[in-house]
Amino acid sequence: MVSAGEFRKGMTVEIDGGVWQIVDFQHVKPGKGAAFVRTKIKNVVNGNVLERTFNPTEKFPKAHVEKKDMEYLYSDGDIFHFMDTETYEQLPLNRTQVEDALPYIKENMNVTIRFFKGEPFSVEAPNFVELEVTETEPGFKGDTATAGNKPAIMETGAKIMVPLFISTGDRIRIDTRTGEYMERV
Repeated sequence: MVSAGEFRKGMTVEIDGGVWQIVDFQHVKPGKGAAFVRTKIKNVVNGNVLERTFNPTEKFPKAHVEKKDMEYLYSDGDIFHFMDTETYEQLPLNRTQVEDALPYIKENMNVTIRFFKGEPFSVEAPNFVELEVTETEPGFKGDTATAGNKPAIMETGAKIMVPLFISTGDRIRIDTRTGEYMERV
């Protein structure tokens, strides 16, 4: 059992007979009244997203979720194909199951696919990925790491903020959990 005060992003719990993944949460302690947890939860079966508040002491059973490492092969329109690296079986997934990881994955990259009762419901990119900058404003001599940030488009189409000294063609490491620039590779 997990109390609402222990909710973390990515955790899966059973609420009202359904299995829900915590998409976002916020612990709120108002000046008057009792504290509460404001959450955004996503149903892992049908993809519905709800915003809900809970008392921090409410308890919910933790849903048993299996994780399996698989390799992203290719996309065919809105269908994305993954391969089990042990059995070589292929698994097609739709865009809604992949969309959280999509900005950070490219072909032949290993990812983690989460299953509930044998059915896949989401794809997790590795915590850190190295991607090439395909488009950004040019940097100028004298730009430093602390001077500011500018937008950049990565080879996967992801848009992130990078330091001014990064230029088109550079490879950078990105934290996929926050979508932030880490370092130039």
